[in-house]
Amino acid sequence: MPRVSLLGLALPFWAVAAESAEKAATPLADSTTGGQLAQLLFGLLLVIGVIFLLAWLVRRVQQIVPRGGQVIKIVATQALGPRDRLVLVQVGGEQILLGLTPGNIRALHVMAEPVHFPDAEPASAEFAQRLMELLGKDQKDKS
Repeated sequence: MPRVSLLGLALPFWAVAAESAEKAATPLADSTTGGQLAQLLFGLLLVIGVIFLLAWLVRRVQQIVPRGGQVIKIVATQALGPRDRLVLVQVGGEQILLGLTPGNIRALHVMAEPVHFPDAEPASAEFAQRLMELLGKDQKDKS
C-alpha cells in the first residue's frame, strides 16, 4: 500500500514537470532554423573576437614589461638522453651547471671562472650575404 500512495503523490509532480518542459520547448519550436543558425554564427564570431582581443592585449602588456633586465641567462645546454640534460646557467657574474631530469633539478657545479664561448659571436655580414644569395637562387629555381 505505501508504494501506491507514493506513486500517487509522484504523478502530479511528474505531470507539472512535463507541462513546464513543454512550455519551455514551445518558443524554440516557433523560431526558424535560419534564426538559430544566425544566432549560433553570431555567438561563434563573438567568441573568436574575444580570443583575438585577449591575444592583442597580451602582446601589448608584454611590450610594456622591460625585457632587458633579465638576471638569469641560459648559456648552453647539452642533452644526455631523451629526458635528461645539462644546462649551464649564468646568474649575474656566476655560472652554475644544472642537471635536469623529469622530476628533479640539481646544481652540479658552481664555476670558479665563467666559461666563454668564442663560437657564440654573432654571424658576420658575409654569412648573411651568402645565405641571402643561396636563398635567392633557390627561389629562382622553383619559379
